[in-house]
Amino acid sequence: MTNAESSQLSRDDLLLASAFLTALTATLAGLFIGEVLGQMPCTLCWYQRIAMFPLVPILGIALWRGDGTARLYALPLVVAGLALAGWHSGLTIGLIPEAVAPCTQDGPSCSGPAQIILGIPIPYLSLAAFAAILVCLILPKGSRA
Repeated sequence: MTNAESSQLSRDDLLLASAFLTALTATLAGLFIGEVLGQMPCTLCWYQRIAMFPLVPILGIALWRGDGTARLYALPLVVAGLALAGWHSGLTIGLIPEAVAPCTQDGPSCSGPAQIILGIPIPYLSLAAFAAILVCLILPKGSRA
């Protein structure tokens, strides 16, 4: 194995580790927001969690085993989560003409000020996390000889 091949493997492992750490951070943040801060997620947030939470064990095991093909298992979840987060963000900024409404009569609304973390609305944070994971999973991996 040449130095170039060795550095290519390290780059791929770094990208997979970045995807895993992003998914882990987003999962822990979602749990913190819900369980510690007591902010109940809306329906679209639940769907995004359904796409994000399984990425932690999928990417973690792939990283541990050095299995780059596990990216294929993660991609459908990432694309689904990205689509949901994009729709949710579009609703939040009014780009999509449907009003963001509470999921139940007394439920949360993602357009309220309580749904802002670090000055950024939660749907935008979700969109950024899914986009970052997608980039880490699809970056070209060099030549396959």
